[in-house]
This record gives sequence, C-alpha cells and structure tokens, in this order.
Amino acid sequence: MASTAEIRNGLCIEYNNDIWTVVEFQHVKPGKGNAFVRTKLKSLTHGRVVDNTFPAGHKIDIVRVERRNFQFLYKDEMGYHFMNNETFEQLSFEERLIDAPEFLMEGAECTVLFHSEKEMPLQLEMPTNIVVVVTYTEPGLKGDTATNTLKPATISTGAEIRVPLFVNAGEKIRVDTRTGEYLERVKE
Repeated sequence: MASTAEIRNGLCIEYNNDIWTVVEFQHVKPGKGNAFVRTKLKSLTHGRVVDNTFPAGHKIDIVRVERRNFQFLYKDEMGYHFMNNETFEQLSFEERLIDAPEFLMEGAECTVLFHSEKEMPLQLEMPTNIVVVVTYTEPGLKGDTATNTLKPATISTGAEIRVPLFVNAGEKIRVDTRTGEYLERVKE
C-alpha cells in the first residue's frame, strides 16, 4: 500500500476493481479545509478516462508493470498481431488496447505494458512520433509557407491527417501519434 504522496504521471494503480494509469495529477492544498489530489485516470482494460479526487494521505494500491518491446506484424479479423523482440512469442491485441491504431505500420516497434504478477498485457504504447510517406494530398504551391493553413492528406498507414500547404504527395513527414498532428518534413 502506498499513499497519494507517491502519485505521479504514468503510475499504475488498482482502484474500483480495475487497473488505471495516472494521466494527470495535481496536489491541491486549499486555504481552508484538507489537502487533496486531483487526478485524471485512464482505465487500462476499457480505455475510458475519468476524473477522480483522492483525499491527501489516502492509501492506494500500486500495480507493478513491466514494459516489453514488441514489433507489429499484421492486422486481421482476430485483431492486431505483435511479436516479442527477444522471445519471438506472438500476441494479438484488441483495437481498444492500442493508443493510436491508425498509425501502426508493419514492423513498427511498440511497448507493451504487462501486469508483473499476472503476466497479463494491459496496454500497447505507440512510439511518440513516426515517419510516414504522404500518399495523397492536393499539390502545394511554392511560397505557401507564410500562413498556418492546413490541408487534408492521406499517409502510408491509411490515416488522414492535416498538413501545411507546402507538403506534396511522396514526401516523408514526421507525425505525432498522440495527437495525429504534422510535426515536420523529413529530409533524407
């Protein structure tokens, strides 16, 4: 058992018969009344996000998790299939356990959170950014770099994102998998 003083981003806890990860937290000490910890928790089994407030000093159950590297192989009607890079063991995941499945590319390196005691996969984390090729977008014009105007583009994973006007089809770009936003063009 631990107390709310140990809460930090990324901590996994057991709460209300479910396993949650702390997305955000804030220790609040009002001028009047008792201190408390305001948190935003994400369920690792259902994927939903809830706001919760713990009184200061409240006991919480910390869940030990391990992070293991897996490689994305393919997707079929059974789910998304991954292979452990060290043991070559294969696992399949439901779409709800994956942060951003629309950005998965064959061969992509991902991190899987495992419950240490139960050897149960909890969540799959994508890399924070990926390099992809723009497969389709309207042609850009020279000099369209002055404004922050965006246009739709389809990338090699099949996802549609918004890119600046100067990006053309066939160019490599870096995309943030957490937000789906264009980051930069990649020069070779």
